[in-house]
Amino acid sequence: MSASTSLSFFSSSLFLSSSHNKIPKLTSLSATKPQYPLKSLSISCQVATLPIFSFTGEKIGETYLDLKAAPSETARAVVHRGIITDLQNKRRGTASTLTRGEVRGGGRKPYPQKKTGRARRGSMRSPLRPGGGVIFGPKPRDWSIKINKKEKRLAMSTALSSAATESESVICVEEFGDKFEKPKTKEFIEAMKRWGLDPKEKVMFLMMDVSDNVGLSSRNIGTLRILTPRTLNLFDILNSDKLVLTPDTVDYLNGRYGVDFEGETDEDDDQDETEEKEGNENADAAD
Repeated sequence: MSASTSLSFFSSSLFLSSSHNKIPKLTSLSATKPQYPLKSLSISCQVATLPIFSFTGEKIGETYLDLKAAPSETARAVVHRGIITDLQNKRRGTASTLTRGEVRGGGRKPYPQKKTGRARRGSMRSPLRPGGGVIFGPKPRDWSIKINKKEKRLAMSTALSSAATESESVICVEEFGDKFEKPKTKEFIEAMKRWGLDPKEKVMFLMMDVSDNVGLSSRNIGTLRILTPRTLNLFDILNSDKLVLTPDTVDYLNGRYGVDFEGETDEDDDQDETEEKEGNENADAAD
């Protein structure tokens, strides 16, 4: 009897003679553990090239956005958690109603229990009566939820990189704060058309500093939002159709949400808190 070269139950050393008592090679093992490919959970980098337009609408150069982005498997969940956190933290939670025990009046029985032909009633402040209490009505509560700072930063950078990778959804315009000598909405609309922007679409401008003339010229355009880095929020990024940046804001985004960002500092923590507060106040004022 010759020993089998494959590893099986009958080829074990118990069924072999001493002369053939050899350990078979494991390379012939037929039932091996399947090897599943490991999913990459590392943060990727999204590089997008943006055209730079002059105030007259001519293309004068190009720049790039080099931002961190969550993997495609978790990007939607990260951005969803970030937007839900922002919207829920804006709720004041001051809605309040009165129960039948808190409504004023209703202590006297409205009419006798019997001999009236009507349904028995013990109080005029029953939830079944007008002016009565509210069943299971809202009470003041805290709606705020917590999100990690790194997760919030990743949600913001993922949304920006997703918008930048779409064709013609993000452009860069040279600084135009000193181009408006006086507030004029008509001139601002003409400038938007030169940059290929439709005033009827939702457009968000991200600028490092907004001059008074630019702010006054654009405030009558209902579909336009002009934000600074301190008022930048996730909702306006997702809600806008076009995103307009300046060279300074491109450098700011690459430094704050790019791959070269080293880590959190005390100044960054204070800036995150200020951005969250001013972003909530800005959204409340817009509503």
